[in-house]
Parts: sequence; C-alpha cells; structure tokens
Amino acid sequence: MTTMRTSSSRQTPTDWTRNHARAAGAFYLITFLASIPALLLIAPVLDHADYIVGAGSDTRVLWGCLLDMVSALACIGTAVAVLPVVKRTNEALALGFLTSRLVEAGIILTGVVSLLSVVTLRQDLSGATGTTGEDAVTLRTVGEALVAVRDWTFLLGPGFMAGVNALLLGTLLYRSRLVPRFIPAMGLIGAPLLLASGIATFFGHNDQLSAWSLLATLPIAAWELSVGTYMLVRGFKSQTLQAG
Repeated sequence: MTTMRTSSSRQTPTDWTRNHARAAGAFYLITFLASIPALLLIAPVLDHADYIVGAGSDTRVLWGCLLDMVSALACIGTAVAVLPVVKRTNEALALGFLTSRLVEAGIILTGVVSLLSVVTLRQDLSGATGTTGEDAVTLRTVGEALVAVRDWTFLLGPGFMAGVNALLLGTLLYRSRLVPRFIPAMGLIGAPLLLASGIATFFGHNDQLSAWSLLATLPIAAWELSVGTYMLVRGFKSQTLQAG
C-alpha cells in the first residue's frame, strides 16, 4: 500500500500538465496547418488587382478567410493552454507571451475582415455599376487599398509578432527545460532572423515573398512544428516537473 501511494504521488506533478501540453501542441499544429492552405486559397484576391470588378472566386477566398480565422483563434489557444505551466518559470514572460498572441490574432483578423470586405463589394457593387468607367476605377482602387491592409497585417502579424512569440515562449521553455533544449533553440535563433527580415520589408528593402524572407521563415516554421508535435505527443518532460 505504501509503495502504491508513493508511486501515485510521484506521478501527480505530471498529470495536471498533460492536458495543457496536448492542447497547446494541438493548437500550435492547427495554426501551422491552417495558415498554409489559407495563403493558397486567398491567392486570387491578392494576385489580381481587378478582382473586385471581375468574376472572382469568392467561395475559394471565403474558405481561405475561414482558415485564417481558425489560425487566429488557435493562436490564442496556444498561449491560454500553456500559460498555467510556463508562468511557474517566469510569470511576466508568460503573460507577455499571452499578450503577444492576442495581438497577433487581432492583426490576423483585421486582415481577414479586409479581404471579406473585398468579396462583399465585388458581390454587391461591381455588377450594379459595371466593370467600366469611373465606378470600376473607384472599386478597383478600394479593392487595392483593402488588399494593401491585408498585406500589412501579414507582415505585422505572422511576421513581427511571430518573432516576438518565439522569443518569449522559446526563452520560457529553454529556461524551464520542459522540452528538449534544441527545440526552443530553433525559435531563439529564428526569431531575430524573422524580425530582421520583417524590418527590412517594413522599410522597403525586402519583399515578403523574396528568397531572403523564405529563408528567414524556415527556422520559425521548424520551431513551431517541432514544439507543437513534441507537446502533443510527449507532453512536458516529467523529470523537470518533478524537480520543480
């Protein structure tokens, strides 16, 4: 009986974190998996300046916007799920991570609303006013402005804020050793690269779709995929929790 109680008490510290780790890992993978097809689905409205006065692919774009909404909500979920565990390492950094995730989600949703506005204007006004003349020019200008808003949200959200998120959570996980240290190390290495690429794009010295931007994004993508998979499959390291 004593042996059973001792064994049970040793397992207790890991039990309460298991669901938190699984939820955080699942949300991380959802953000990773939803954002890629979303970018492909909304391509028609991003790549065609005359989308708002053309035939359009509204259903495709709407699905892309829906996936971006899912990604934004899952973005918040990652921070909410992991907060009770990582705040034991540093509560200020943990709250900072939650706040940065909320900001990133808000920026992403702003971009979604701008694209939904393009779809609504195309459906409601382009047919009534025609596709030629001053009305068409005005609609096209409005459409380009709304797409420009989305482009900036893509830079500031998945660009800048993703780098900030990686710095905050990477630091928490690296200090706490809740996951193998090489995983947060990828985030801590990739975050400055992503931020540098974003700053260069911000001041017009780089393009969001350039090779440099792609290379700067790869370490962060590897970090998010690795940390999400590890937390979902393995949870947090039991030795670290028992020591804590």
